[in-house]
Amino acid sequence: MATVPEKARPKKLGNFEVLQEIGQGGMGVVYLARQPTLDRLIVLKKIRRELLLDASMIERFRREARAAATVQHQNVVAVHDCFEFRGDHYIAQEFVDGPDLHAILSHIGRIDPRIAALIGLEVIRGLEEIHARGIVHRDLKPANILVGSLGQTKIADFGIAHGGKWEGLTRPGTLVGSVPYMSPEQMLGKQVDYRSDLFSFGVMLYEIIAGEPPFPKNSDDSIEALLERIEDGKYDKGVAGAPRYLARLIRACLRAQPTRRIPTAMHARRILEKRLGGISPVDCRRKIAVYFRSCDVFQTAEDRTEVRDTTTREPGRKWLKRYGWLVPAGAAATMVALSMVGGQAEEADHAARTPERRIVSTPSTPAVIPAVARSGPARLRFAAVPWAEIRLEDGTSFYTPRAAPIEIQSGRHTIVFEHPRFGTAQVVVELEPGEHRLIHHMFAEASRP
Repeated sequence: MATVPEKARPKKLGNFEVLQEIGQGGMGVVYLARQPTLDRLIVLKKIRRELLLDASMIERFRREARAAATVQHQNVVAVHDCFEFRGDHYIAQEFVDGPDLHAILSHIGRIDPRIAALIGLEVIRGLEEIHARGIVHRDLKPANILVGSLGQTKIADFGIAHGGKWEGLTRPGTLVGSVPYMSPEQMLGKQVDYRSDLFSFGVMLYEIIAGEPPFPKNSDDSIEALLERIEDGKYDKGVAGAPRYLARLIRACLRAQPTRRIPTAMHARRILEKRLGGISPVDCRRKIAVYFRSCDVFQTAEDRTEVRDTTTREPGRKWLKRYGWLVPAGAAATMVALSMVGGQAEEADHAARTPERRIVSTPSTPAVIPAVARSGPARLRFAAVPWAEIRLEDGTSFYTPRAAPIEIQSGRHTIVFEHPRFGTAQVVVELEPGEHRLIHHMFAEASRP
């Protein structure tokens, strides 16, 4: 194996190693980092230096960490630590290996109402726990809902959350939140309670079904004009294709007067659970993951369990009693039809399928499965055990796990897998135009007991 040029060591921040910057916001910078003691990836949020001059901003940042840490729930992003290092303030929180709902909607436009109901159920379960802890989130929107590659749905960003026992940091009449997801009372700068989050929940649920918010704010709109549309209760679009119970739930959340809205997250959760047949969190995650994988939001990776929908429906007793006599006749007719079209169907199915060419990098020689030739750039996906930094020849680098594929020109390429503990490995691949390939590497040291 050829040697790999030595790379600068990651920047150390207390117990964490910063790997790369992954985003910036109004209050700070977000980094992907590694916690060596547990060998896991985490996210570090750092408040901007210019905001450190304002003591209230530092306190707001600390409260964000305390608020999120108070809530321990599978549908809320976990906070691991809050610390100061060389004058900078950081929050260490759970890494979710997937996009947020806003990015997903930008990619696929809208979400099937059945899956939207499952996502809504997962969000409302997390919101119910947040409210049970005495916290109002105040910024519930698609960009703050993270979806992991296994279908996990988690509420994030407690930057403007408010707790009943906290001394207020926002002056009365100040507008905080995100238009058009804020409730009318929040837009007016009034004191808000849990029902404000339920309004935001209704806006979000509507948007993921319809593809846009019910009351979108145009560039020339004033807050007064937006409030008037909310008071009228007229949506720009309907929720076509949504079950009636889901449309009623959305309308109950979007009422302008808080006293007329659905009263609690518990009520919304019970409605969804009842209509969805008491589905468990595990089944919710499975169905969400299968759906987004079918939409090319997530990709299958060989180093983790592939999520498949194994739900089967059994015919009800009433159906069997009324129509059971049709089963033998229907089966006979089906056998005849299949015998007539079976050969054509087999040929069509064979032509429609495009097998991937996969390479599995192990300590032994990689195994290559030939693929059908296509056109355009190749698309590569990567997996590593336990995880790795991937470096390409053009200078591109990123960390696994990664859901989105990388487009790369056909030809011969050298790919580097690097882990701070288990060293580096090179994989040489020969790519054909339009080829789809998964490159998987397991570090030999990691597989030893």
